[in-house]
Amino acid sequence: MRVLAHFLPDGNVLDIVAPESDWLDVRWCHENDDEMLHRELPDAEVIWHVLRPLSGAELRDSPRLRLVHKLGAGVNTIDVEVATELGIAVANMPGANAPSVAEGALLLMLAALRRLPALDRATRQGRGWPTDASLGETVRDIGSCTVGLVGYGNIAKRLEQIVLAMGATVLHTNTRDDGTDTWRPLPDLLAESDIVSLHLPLTTATDKLINRTALAAMKPDAVLVNTSRGGIIDEPALVDALRDGRLAAAGLDVFATEPVEPDNPLLRLDNVVVTPHVTWYTADTMRRYLIHAVDNCRRLRDGRDLVNVVNGRQDVRRISG
Repeated sequence: MRVLAHFLPDGNVLDIVAPESDWLDVRWCHENDDEMLHRELPDAEVIWHVLRPLSGAELRDSPRLRLVHKLGAGVNTIDVEVATELGIAVANMPGANAPSVAEGALLLMLAALRRLPALDRATRQGRGWPTDASLGETVRDIGSCTVGLVGYGNIAKRLEQIVLAMGATVLHTNTRDDGTDTWRPLPDLLAESDIVSLHLPLTTATDKLINRTALAAMKPDAVLVNTSRGGIIDEPALVDALRDGRLAAAGLDVFATEPVEPDNPLLRLDNVVVTPHVTWYTADTMRRYLIHAVDNCRRLRDGRDLVNVVNGRQDVRRISG
């Protein structure tokens, strides 16, 4: 079975794939290498997809393709409509990255809440002690905060466990009231929370969900964290809120345009902590991803039902030869 893996491997990945080499022929392609991608597409039966968008035109140029397996949960970078039309299954891996992303969200919370970038810079410049007196007036412990989770899937629930253990109060919102004491409609959650953490897929309903109105509902000393998708936030509105003191800080792993553009004004704000969409990217997550990916390839080879198919295509293309 020919697999086009749209990323470059490391030792952990190879250790998982190597024992399957008698039936699994994996071609590794850097996400920026479009020349190799287009050269390999005609022979690929499976694509292991990470982040670089996979267009409908590229799917149409893949006559043997039977499965696009997202290494992660969000499939907004795959043209699922065209895949369904062509009989190509699209599968994802819900929960596989939850431990890593939850810890990454906590990292951004702490870094933003405790002004880590500014303190790191001041210390390196010889201004580490005595510290800014305002720290004692503004910096808080997570355990004294109310943490609002927008979206309540695997990652949010994992993060909830962590911050509850730290003493925080946790609220959550989702598409509907789940009848629990901690559920709030979004405006109420924003108004009550000291830290707001986003855990949503990017859809037409969530595009720019955190807009000027939503940001205005938040406390001026609140922190906003986003480890889901950049398009969920109206970035110009966030820049204005952070510059004007209507929001204390933000921790961002994702941006509306990725890779993030060097002139993005968020990168020039001292009260913003950033990482380049890597909270999911750990050795442990990669091992979980590849175990899932190999298993679904084995299912495809053996004619068994695939797991975590998001477009309902169990009747995938049958390729002869």
